[in-house]
Amino acid sequence: MGMGCLRTIHTPGLVEAGCDEAGRGCLAGPVFAAAVILPPDFYDNSIDDSKKLTLKQRLAARQLIQHYALDWAVARVSNEEIDRLNILNASILAMHMAIKALTRATPQHLLVDGNRFKNFPGIPHTCIVGGDHTYQSIAAASILAKTYRDELMNELSEQFPGYGWRTNKGYPTKLHRRAIAELGPTPYHRLTFALLPQSKTKC
Repeated sequence: MGMGCLRTIHTPGLVEAGCDEAGRGCLAGPVFAAAVILPPDFYDNSIDDSKKLTLKQRLAARQLIQHYALDWAVARVSNEEIDRLNILNASILAMHMAIKALTRATPQHLLVDGNRFKNFPGIPHTCIVGGDHTYQSIAAASILAKTYRDELMNELSEQFPGYGWRTNKGYPTKLHRRAIAELGPTPYHRLTFALLPQSKTKC
């Protein structure tokens, strides 16, 4: 589906919250997640999978989401917790934290991007592979999670300017890996991740 073709409702008659995460594949920084409840009659074709949007489009869409959503919340789990729990469990924990932080509306059904999730007490869920470009509420969650995470990585880049986080946001680019090899890991790196390609590790 392209922009403007996302579905608004999965199960008619239920208050649905879309859930998604950002930063799962990064070498550094926390994983963020968001939960968003949109009005059932709300639709705006500027809301789409965050990866398809420019920075300007994402920020404009975030303003729309935060203005019109019945409720929304963003949560994060630190790199230390990622190392302790593993990235899948940390991502699910971040989504659970975001759901718990919803205070203005109570979801009756969760739409979760991906194929893995743990039951949230009292609320049934549906996992949807590619949900961020299928359902508008999941796309909205992807936009919030990504924009808030990107802003944090920009801030952390000021503390650790050699790693290119302002542009790579902690993802494993060549520049990022080279900086780790030359400067070592920071307190924000995920030490259980392969920070350096195994084939390039020197004896």
